[in-house]
Amino acid sequence: MKRFKWLLLIVVFALIAAACGDDDADETTTAAPSDDAAATTTAAPSDDGGTETTAAPSDDTEAPADLAGTSVTVFSSEDGVDEATGIQRALDVFAAETGIEITHTGARDFSEQINAQAAGGNPPDIAMFPQPGKVLDFAAQGFLLPIPEDIVSVVRPQWPGGTLETYTYEDQVYAFQVKTDLKSIVWYNTQVFADGGYAIPTTLDELVALSSQMIADGQTPWCIGIESGPATGWTFTDWMEDMMLRVEGPEQYDRWTSGELLFSDPAVVGVAETILDIWNTPGNTYAAGGSISATAHSADNGPPLADGTCAMVRQASFFAAFLPEGTPVGPDGQVDTFYFPNVDTNSAPTLTAGNSAAAFRDAPEVWAVMEYVGSSRYAEERQKAQREIKGGDASGFLTSNLGVDLSLWNELEGGFIEILANANPARFDGSDLMPAAVGAGTFWTEGTSAVNGDKTVADAFAAIDDSWPSS
Repeated sequence: MKRFKWLLLIVVFALIAAACGDDDADETTTAAPSDDAAATTTAAPSDDGGTETTAAPSDDTEAPADLAGTSVTVFSSEDGVDEATGIQRALDVFAAETGIEITHTGARDFSEQINAQAAGGNPPDIAMFPQPGKVLDFAAQGFLLPIPEDIVSVVRPQWPGGTLETYTYEDQVYAFQVKTDLKSIVWYNTQVFADGGYAIPTTLDELVALSSQMIADGQTPWCIGIESGPATGWTFTDWMEDMMLRVEGPEQYDRWTSGELLFSDPAVVGVAETILDIWNTPGNTYAAGGSISATAHSADNGPPLADGTCAMVRQASFFAAFLPEGTPVGPDGQVDTFYFPNVDTNSAPTLTAGNSAAAFRDAPEVWAVMEYVGSSRYAEERQKAQREIKGGDASGFLTSNLGVDLSLWNELEGGFIEILANANPARFDGSDLMPAAVGAGTFWTEGTSAVNGDKTVADAFAAIDDSWPSS
C-alpha cells in the first residue's frame, strides 16, 4: 500500500501540473529554519539515518615550523569569484603561518581536467572533489595517496560519524571533507509570497498546488537552469535525487544509486517524467538563457529570484553566493528558504553533498595543508573571507565540521546546520555516489537530452543503464 501511495502521488503530481496549462563538477537548507547558531554541540546525521550527538572538538593542531619555501597547488571546481577567492584567502592564512606558497585554481571543467591530469601524470598536489565516487575511482586506480593515520586521527573527531567513511577505500581514508552543501531546500522571494498571500508548503501536494495558484495569478513559480559547462545537467540530477528520495523512499534510493535499481525501471522513469511535466507546464518556468539547458544553474537564477521575476529556485545552500551583492536573506530578508517538502510530514529526507580534498603528492607540506583544510580553522577562515566578500550577510559556504564557531554564520545559514542535524534520513547526492562515468557522465548528458526533448526519458535512461560499469 505504501508503494501504491507513492506511485499514486506521481500521477497526481503530473496531473495537477498539467492542469495548470532542476552536481556540480568538483566541487548547501529547509522550512524557514530556526536559528540555533549559538550551539557548540550539534546532532549529526548517523550512518543509519538517525542522529547522534557529538561534542564539538577543539582544533588545537600546530602548524609545522620547517616548511618555508615549499609550495602546494590546489585545484577545485569552484571557479566563481566569491568561492575561489574565499578558498584562496583561507589558504593564505595557513601560508602566512608556515611559509608554504599555496596556490588555488578553480575550473568549471574540473572533472575533465582532473581526468586528463591524473592520466598524464601531472596532477595538482591536492584536488577538491565534489564526487566521492570520483575519489574512490582514483583511489582504486592508484592515482591518490592514502592519508597518513596520524593526520586522520586529528581530523576524524572534528566531523560527524561516518563522514570519513564516505571517502574510504580498502580501509584507508583518501579525502577530507572541506565543504558541505545542503540540497533539499527552496529559495523564495519573500515579497512575492507576501503580496500573493502564499503559505509555505509542507507537503509535495501543497507545493504543486502553490505552483498552480501562482500560474493562475500571473506569477512565474520557478527559475530553472541546468547549464554548467561540461557539467551541464547536474541540476536535473539533483531534482531527480530529491524526488526519488521522497517518492520512492530511502531504501529504493540506495538501490538506485548503487545500480541495483535500474534507471529504466518504470518507477525511476516515472519520477523523471513527472519533473519534466512540471518544468514544461506553460507559465511555470523562467529560463533566463532562453531554455532550461542554456540557463546557468545559479548565476542566471539569482537576479530574477531577487527581483521577483520568479518566486522560487530549488538549489543548494551555496546558492546564496549567486544572489546580487547585498541581497538581505533570512526571515526578514528579501530572499528566504524553506525545506523541499516530503510527500508527508512524518519524516524529513534530506539530500546533502560536499567537496573533499585528496592528495596526489607525498610531501610534508602537502600533508600539512591537507590537515589544515580538514580542520575547523580552515572552515572558519573560509567562512569569514567569503562572508566579507558577499557584503557581510550570507556567504554561500557551509560546513558540517563540529568544531566551528557557528556565530560566524548568519541566522539563515546557521539554521542550515540544524537541518542537517535533524535530517531523517540523510542521503548523499546520488550522482556523486555513482561511478564517475555515470554520475558525472551519462546521468548529466542523457538527462540533458531528456530535458531538451532530444530523447524520451525511457530512451535516455536506458542509455544510462548501458553506460554503467560492468564491474
